[in-house]
Amino acid sequence: MPLQSSTKNRSLPVPEEPLRILLDQNVPKPVAVWLRNRRPDWEIHHVNELGFEGKPDTFLYRWAQGKETIIVTYDEDFADSRFYPLGEHHGIIRLRVWPTTIEKTQEAMERLLHDLPHSKWKKSLIIIDNNKIRVRKLK
Repeated sequence: MPLQSSTKNRSLPVPEEPLRILLDQNVPKPVAVWLRNRRPDWEIHHVNELGFEGKPDTFLYRWAQGKETIIVTYDEDFADSRFYPLGEHHGIIRLRVWPTTIEKTQEAMERLLHDLPHSKWKKSLIIIDNNKIRVRKLK
């Protein structure tokens, strides 16, 4: 009698797709380097590296949506659902940590990397402060 594989009925975990991230100009530029080292499989851009410094939020938003990219920003306007409605964007991460140093920004992003599966980042508004992470998503 042939041996049956015990893995036949088990499903293997599906690896998460690499993310695309756009760091706004108010996010310290060294955070882009740090994040690329932490997640080399992701496509990570900083606004200044793309020559987009000084561009309006609407320009950055349209660019990010066209590239299916999640925006990471300290700009509170991006958390305003009147202008950036849930379900209509690819994802926004609003940083509310203080002070807005490289170290505090990296700590916040490290908590996010550790605490929230990357699949939950897409199409969500994620607000990170010094103590917690809140996720808003259409159901």
